[in-house]
Amino acid sequence: MRRGKNGAIRILRIKKGDSLKSIYAKARQSFTASDLQKYAELEEGVPAEEVLAKMELVHREVTRKQKKA
Repeated sequence: MRRGKNGAIRILRIKKGDSLKSIYAKARQSFTASDLQKYAELEEGVPAEEVLAKMELVHREVTRKQKKA
């Protein structure tokens, strides 16, 4: 949904007798380019190699504890 200048989410106004089709049409109409931009931006993430290295470390520690027990 479109946000106002202060960042608050705008309320989608629907009438009591509106069908689901008309509600979806109103939602699509209120969706703006700035809303789309929020989903299209790439976020910085953690490299997969780093995640894999941490997972292998945890796995080694767990298997080491299981062998001792």
